[in-house]
Amino acid sequence: MFNLVIKNGKVVTADKIIEASLGINNGKIAAIIEAGTEIQAEKVIDAKGNYVFPGAIDTHAHLNDPGYLWREDYAHGTAAAGVGGFTTIIDMPLQNEPAMTDGQILDKKLEVVSPNAYVDFCFWGGLVDYNLNQLKELDEKGCVAFKSFIGPVSPDYVSLTIGQAKEAMEICKEFDGRAGFHCEDYSLIKWEEARAKRKDTNDWQDFLDSRPVIAELIATQNIIDLAKEVGAKVHICHVSHPRVAEIIRQAQNEGVDVTAETCGHYLTFTDQDVVKNGSLFKCAPPLRDAAAVERMWEYVNNGTLSAIASDHSPCELSEKSEEKHGVFGAWGGISGIQNVMQVVFSEGVVKRGYCPTLLARSLSEGPAKAFGIFGKKGAIQVGFDADLVILDPEKEWEITPESLYYVNPISAFVGLKGKGLPVCTLVRGEVVAQDGQLVGQKGHGEYVRKIK
Repeated sequence: MFNLVIKNGKVVTADKIIEASLGINNGKIAAIIEAGTEIQAEKVIDAKGNYVFPGAIDTHAHLNDPGYLWREDYAHGTAAAGVGGFTTIIDMPLQNEPAMTDGQILDKKLEVVSPNAYVDFCFWGGLVDYNLNQLKELDEKGCVAFKSFIGPVSPDYVSLTIGQAKEAMEICKEFDGRAGFHCEDYSLIKWEEARAKRKDTNDWQDFLDSRPVIAELIATQNIIDLAKEVGAKVHICHVSHPRVAEIIRQAQNEGVDVTAETCGHYLTFTDQDVVKNGSLFKCAPPLRDAAAVERMWEYVNNGTLSAIASDHSPCELSEKSEEKHGVFGAWGGISGIQNVMQVVFSEGVVKRGYCPTLLARSLSEGPAKAFGIFGKKGAIQVGFDADLVILDPEKEWEITPESLYYVNPISAFVGLKGKGLPVCTLVRGEVVAQDGQLVGQKGHGEYVRKIK
């Protein structure tokens, strides 16, 4: 007798799709049962022949809680995540007040956000120039990685020099921590911005030109070289271009422990969306050309990019105003935590013909392994948490503001149409979203620590 059985599903793993039922007890997967077997259960969910994926893990989310609540908060952000199929989010330490740079701040944040979480959550620890002696404490409190910038960053945070990054890697290596980096060369970007601002007016092409691919390449190569020298574990955030993915692939082949992510928007939109539509499509690194988008898919498929994240970076509509802030001052960030899974399925499986196993690898297993939570999260295996997403591959959709659970229902993804939609999301065996609607309990989400 199981607490719950999910029957009539096509269970998707990292390497195959099987017709099977899933038996769940006490929030964990207790059995994977051959289709057609008679099973006793207190409750049954009929997957109706749809895909059953392991719950998605968002490796890069800015939920802004506590502190920047006019942009987003845990109740809205984790609700959106659950509706979209993310059953675990890894929350960033910046755009928090204060930035999460020591154990005391972590404890306070945990106290504030835990009662409001609908899905499970992990923390990135802060990595800035004033907290290098706090990294071990943050690791002991469960942080799965440590976030730094090698490029410009918002005023509430601090960029690192290459020298500081080297010391940080040496410290992280002592406790087997992974340091993550926003890789764009600081000096190159600042100089290009200054060049552009010499003109009487600036347009969106000026913004794109100020953050060229070479800035991302230089910074990524520097971090890879440091990691190789130190023997450290690193993660490259939001890779936007196949040239960057290629140097990561080469480093992986040489034995460097470098993981990397891209984002749903880099697999969907192009630089021309920025030129035509402006600030809603502004992000950093910026969107690239159409040829780059196509080649990025292959680096996801071959595993070079172990995760597809949202880099959910919300704001109020007024903060996106080009009239008020100009192209360089308008907020840069795309809200996407609710839409990544449906977009990746539609763009990758439906439009480009990739196997659905790509989603299990890049949204579940890859993220869990990179961030030290595999064994609890990241796969449909006996003993793992029963984090599951039933996805209807025939369900057509259009993203509207009304469908979004964000504090600010604005997004570059609004207006996009596609096919293949999460219709049921379970976190540790409890249904949190059904047919695009939030049905879970606030506070169900738990803090997930790195597995030691």
